Amino acid sequence: MKFLLLTLEYPPTNGGIAHYYSNLSANWPKANFDVLDNQNNELLDPKLKFFKWRPSIKNLYRLLKNKDIDYLLIGQILPLGASAWLCSFIFKFRYGVFFHGLDFSLATKGGRKKYLTKLILKRADKIISANSYVAKQLKEFLPGSENKTIIINPALTLRAIQKPNEQLIEKLKQRYDLDSKKIILSIGRLVRRKGFDYSLQALKQINTDNWVYVIIGDGPDRDYLKQSAGDLFGENYASKIIFTGEIQETEKAAWLDLADIFLMPSRNIDGDYEGFGIVYLEANAHHKPVIAGDSGGVRDAVKHGFNGLLINPENPQEISQAIEKLLNQPELAKNLGEFGYQRVITYFSWTKQAKKLYDFLISDK
Repeated sequence: MKFLLLTLEYPPTNGGIAHYYSNLSANWPKANFDVLDNQNNELLDPKLKFFKWRPSIKNLYRLLKNKDIDYLLIGQILPLGASAWLCSFIFKFRYGVFFHGLDFSLATKGGRKKYLTKLILKRADKIISANSYVAKQLKEFLPGSENKTIIINPALTLRAIQKPNEQLIEKLKQRYDLDSKKIILSIGRLVRRKGFDYSLQALKQINTDNWVYVIIGDGPDRDYLKQSAGDLFGENYASKIIFTGEIQETEKAAWLDLADIFLMPSRNIDGDYEGFGIVYLEANAHHKPVIAGDSGGVRDAVKHGFNGLLINPENPQEISQAIEKLLNQPELAKNLGEFGYQRVITYFSWTKQAKKLYDFLISDK
């Protein structure tokens, strides 16, 4: 079978969804997988005043006419699913639709979008959900869709898990005066739904003082978070709260090795939520326990009491209690990190996830 992935998000575009698709492509079991992305505005042209997705119809039509494509994989149901739906009346192919989280929320807001989304899904051969939370929403939105839905969680490229860089770790210790400190680490885009603002509030409440909180990443909430840190911990907050900004992967790996706890209490804000949270697996891959917000698709990444703790992400006191629990019970923290590591290497490889999806798609060809 010949597969074609149609997606607006693909490297060199950065982000979790782009990496999700590129890793599925790189690990596809057969050498019959092509990608049509939007690097040259081939799917969506922002310069067009109306129907900016018209190029997707033209270019998809051309490919379907000139190539033997058996199966189309749709990265974004709106607008790309509409192009596939239209072409499916002209050409003989099957198609499957991916969902991650916010894409589902946006596709089901408003009567016109809901109607079009249902048309596309009813004609779809398969539906691929990146997490069980979206799969549940799909079942409620379109009863019976569960019979053609599969959950394909994000995974890790296990060979990319780096060995500790002792020299870099020592440099970071000296630069930030980390000796004898407990390190609480967050990594992510600095946006409200990641929960870093509530993390700061939670840390203000804990009773111990031998900790530092390291936030890796950048984003629109950078100034807001720095202001919050100043309001909570005073002008000299930098001795307790470290904002690194964007850093290289080698330094990120060093921080994961240094950390005692990984913290990201993501929350749902108007349908924008964590679709999975690959960074939780990255922390587990470095043998670290995680504290995660119980929202969106996070439950697929974090099993409460096994590889981390799930908390109410909108309750700073509960976040604080979870932090203190892991700081005060080092044996528990160590066990959660070790169980997390074993879970990652056992279940979350891209090779396994790509094979699982491939087998599902061809199961009734």
